[in-house]
Amino acid sequence: MNVMAIAPVAIARLATLDPHAFEDERSAEDVKFEFFSAMEPLEREWRRLESDNLNSLHQGYDWCLAWAKTHGNPLAIMRGTVDGECVCILPLEIVRQNMVRTAQFIGARFNNINTGLFAPAFRARCTKADSEALAEALAAGLKGKADLVSLKNIPLDWRGDRNPFFGLPVIEHQNHSFQLPLFSDFDATIDQLNGKRRRKRFRGQTRKLEAAGGCDYVVARSDAEKLEMIDVFFHQKAVRFKALGIPNVFQHAETQCFFRMLLERSGDGQDAPLELHALRLKGEHDGQIAAIAGMSRKGDHVICQFGSINEDLVAEASPGEYLFWLMIERYCAEGAALFDFGVGDQEYKRRWCTVETIQHDVYLPISAVGRLSSLTQKGLTRGKAVIKGNPQLYAMIQRLRAYADEEPEAPRQTG
Repeated sequence: MNVMAIAPVAIARLATLDPHAFEDERSAEDVKFEFFSAMEPLEREWRRLESDNLNSLHQGYDWCLAWAKTHGNPLAIMRGTVDGECVCILPLEIVRQNMVRTAQFIGARFNNINTGLFAPAFRARCTKADSEALAEALAAGLKGKADLVSLKNIPLDWRGDRNPFFGLPVIEHQNHSFQLPLFSDFDATIDQLNGKRRRKRFRGQTRKLEAAGGCDYVVARSDAEKLEMIDVFFHQKAVRFKALGIPNVFQHAETQCFFRMLLERSGDGQDAPLELHALRLKGEHDGQIAAIAGMSRKGDHVICQFGSINEDLVAEASPGEYLFWLMIERYCAEGAALFDFGVGDQEYKRRWCTVETIQHDVYLPISAVGRLSSLTQKGLTRGKAVIKGNPQLYAMIQRLRAYADEEPEAPRQTG
């Protein structure tokens, strides 16, 4: 199908984030942008765009709403329309840190992949000039409200589709993400990973679990079960982080409320912003949870958002790895096509994955403070890449961060 290149983007310069459309005297074919400080007026258009399989679930309405309600940062949501039809939504929030006001994807700290929300036809015909026009629209609409636009964890090429920010200067994110393609035939999926060795290991884990009394693979369904299980996860993760001497990113109350709120959203059909999968032991440890994974699904893409194990229970059976096997088997049977282990280079991910996705960060300075912050952030990203390549230095930095993170988080000041 041939698609015409889109016309130059219309830019307006607003002093506020009130939902007023950009005015321009150019043709009606131009893209017009407006900014909103609330999500609710955009829900219908938002859900239509998020239904596209290649738009990240982290820009989905339920994910962003849960974060917005639990964190309370000012929102700056950009909508682009062509002839009155919504073709893109960029859900941003403004956070202040060290006197710098940064506009970033809503919930960025816990997002594994960010694409923005774009109509398929818009993505298909997007040019370098259109990428630049998107950047100009962000800078114009956020002038006076933010110093820097920081859009992180963007895969410029995602499942064969090019992200509309491809034409902007980017810096490679210090962490990559890792995925395993899934087939309807589970055996074919496992055969990507030295299937013979994998099956032998799984049989050995099964024998060890049976010797301890066996286990059930469960997915939390009732509200009570979800809340009980998420609390177990928070406890297991806290114990693990303390033992390793690294910061506990799940310790703050608003973060825990965010994940609890996601669990309340059941999703449509198989899709869900968050589900909890677990191994529940039988026998002498009857009822105790050996491993937990938080899973999200949108279309044929599933993401492991987090995981934990109780290291005092059946550690010899590697319950976390055993749970991954069962989840992958389940998702193959349910027609999923991609199992995403998320961002971060860890050995267990490399053992499971055949695909490594490079992600990129976009920095768009708006003010003089923003330009300085942009240079600093780029330097930090490069520095993190170097640190992560040095295991001893990385471990020392993590211990220092864990010590600092023991203090309660101060309320975020925005505006």
